[in-house]
Parts: sequence; structure tokens; C-alpha cells
Amino acid sequence: MAKWPVSPPMQRALELARAAAAVGEVPVGAVVTRGGAVVGEGHNLTRSTSDPTAHAEIVAIRRAAEALGDERLTGCDLHVTLEPCAMCAGAIAHARIARLYYGAPDPKGGAVDHGARVFAHPQCLHVPQVYPGMGEGEAAQLLRGFFAERR
Repeated sequence: MAKWPVSPPMQRALELARAAAAVGEVPVGAVVTRGGAVVGEGHNLTRSTSDPTAHAEIVAIRRAAEALGDERLTGCDLHVTLEPCAMCAGAIAHARIARLYYGAPDPKGGAVDHGARVFAHPQCLHVPQVYPGMGEGEAAQLLRGFFAERR
């Protein structure tokens, strides 16, 4: 059972995750909003671009920064289908994202509530408000299905 209703931005992130899976990318989608309006979105592109930094969060943050003309995404929210890794958590902090909503936890590679716990370090430049579990069931199922097909 969901912790709270899935927001429209998280619904869009789940759509993007499905699109990623359809092209052979790990199904993770991300949406950046400000004041309820989408300012950047993306899904994993690591395989199709041969770019290990092209995680959904990074793609969405880059597009939002370009759209807003500012590297600081103050007042923006990030909705992502999987708990961010250390690289993405660092980018979230540097971008000054206000709120992070993520779907499925990632005990193996996540770095928000697992592993490195980037935001818990005193050296972290900015700590967003974190809301885990939105859309968790569907996000986790997309990932399980994707990896089951490849085993």
C-alpha cells in the first residue's frame, strides 16, 4: 500500500521509467517541477548514450537548469522512481533541490536512506526534504520485471 497518493509528477516519472525500459534502459524516470510546473524530465540514458552519468535524475536536473537558465534549482522538487545513488544525491545537493520524492528504495545502490546516506554528512552543502515511497510498488515492479527478463 502506498504511503500517500501518487502525484502527477510521479505518475509522469513512472511513464518515463516505462519508456526507458522500452528502449533497453534501466527503468528509472525523473521529473523536476517548480510551482507545480514541469521544468525538466528524463529517464536513464546510460546505455544509449554510453554515458555513465546519464542517470534519470542527472538528465532531468540538466534539462531543468537549462530551461530555467540557472544551475541552482531553488524551490524545485524532484520526483524519481528509484532512490538516488551517491552521484545523483550529490547533484541534488549542488542543485539545491528543495524536496526529493522517490519511489522504490535501493538498498544496494541507493545513497539517501541506504549506503552512503549523502544528505546525513556534515559536508553536504544542502539537504532537501526527503519523501520516500511515493509510487514504490509500481516503481519496484518495473525494475523487477526489467531485470527478470534479462536473467
